Amino acid sequence: MGYPNDILSTRAIIKPGRCMLIPPEGRVNNVIPNLKNCITSIIASPDYGAKHAFYTIEVKPGGGTTADFCEPGIETFLYCREGKGIVSIGGQEYAVEKEGYAFAPAGSGLGFKNNSNEPWLLLLYRQRYRPLEGYQARVIVNNLNEVEEKNYDGMENMRIKDLLPMDDLGFDFNFHTLTFDPGGCHPFVETHIQEHSIYILEGEGVYLLDDIWVPVKKDDFIWFGSYVPQAYYAAGRGKTTYIYSKDCNRDVAL
Repeated sequence: MGYPNDILSTRAIIKPGRCMLIPPEGRVNNVIPNLKNCITSIIASPDYGAKHAFYTIEVKPGGGTTADFCEPGIETFLYCREGKGIVSIGGQEYAVEKEGYAFAPAGSGLGFKNNSNEPWLLLLYRQRYRPLEGYQARVIVNNLNEVEEKNYDGMENMRIKDLLPMDDLGFDFNFHTLTFDPGGCHPFVETHIQEHSIYILEGEGVYLLDDIWVPVKKDDFIWFGSYVPQAYYAAGRGKTTYIYSKDCNRDVAL
């Protein structure tokens, strides 16, 4: 990495239990036992209050899992930012390339291998499944290009895609993408029970994190805990798109 170019500084914001902003510049490589030839950063975990784990992974050519991500009760979601490779779920293999994604239900196991000559850039999400009697999740493998885009809350300059089935109670979380045209914004400041992990895929703007407006841009990661005020303005010259997790379809645990 070499010597720093300037006085050490960071855009990171750390409010355990409430919200985080983790820019790419400060991330370090975490060694995961079942990953080979991968550069991995764990950017969300229960250590600061999240109910899930979220990783960025650069899979080098020939790299991947030496053993599946497979723990009893743990479900896994994978999204491809760049490149291509092979994802295996329950022994079945799927080709996944840019903007492709795969969901493995709890306990079914998910592995991946880069069989190309270029780096494969992934986002990985893992959480404990909350079962609901009479329902269960199923394997989903798809690509954003195949997902219907809808206007968000009646606004034409803000659009949403639902990556997992919204009306299937077998799923206890979802992933969505939101796309904002320049000048687009949320219709109101949101304050809700659901937590979010957000990864900005393109664009730049300002995000309300709890009580401060913060400049954010491509490759920034944001996490919100329950009931933290949040909203976004797309302030750049181009559109903003980010992908985010959202727990759903379950009542409050008392």
